[in-house]
Amino acid sequence: MSNASLTVTLNADRPHDLSVNPSFSTTDSFAVEFDNRGQAVHVHLNIDDELSRVASLPTGNHFVDSGETKLVMVPVRPDSKPVTGKLKIVSGYGSETAYVDVTVNPGNGGKPPVEIDEEFSKPPQRAPEPGAVGKMEQLLPRLDSGIVPLLVLSGIALVLAVAVASVFQSFAITLGAGAVVGGVFVALALAMR
Repeated sequence: MSNASLTVTLNADRPHDLSVNPSFSTTDSFAVEFDNRGQAVHVHLNIDDELSRVASLPTGNHFVDSGETKLVMVPVRPDSKPVTGKLKIVSGYGSETAYVDVTVNPGNGGKPPVEIDEEFSKPPQRAPEPGAVGKMEQLLPRLDSGIVPLLVLSGIALVLAVAVASVFQSFAITLGAGAVVGGVFVALALAMR
């Protein structure tokens, strides 16, 4: 049910007097609130054919006691397009009559509208594809500061072993260079754990 209500003030200036806004808008069921400021009075409600397409009145006649505030619920069925019609309010057995233009806009069942953050209206941003350097960084293990000097020294040892083996071309020196290369690989494997 909606919290919307149409207030009708009764007997404010004189007996059977009624005061109401000439127009009212709602999205779903609403209440007609009678605020009686004088003697007890009978009030009759009626809706025209156009408004009766979406709204109904369980009963038309209402007794409002002196000083009483009374709510009369007007159930509204949802529709796909706005409907505007007249609500007729009569007090004192016809001595005073007022008409209210009631507009029922297609609603969402009385639920508050859902606000969508602007961020969700934009397509998601994708991270750029990594280039060749980025792909190499992903393949290599992360290097902390303790391994960098070991890598530098290992590289120097490998270069020297290969250079000495190629200059002297001796089997013993080549075998020694291979041992250095193997030791460097073992040291790197242990350091990267």
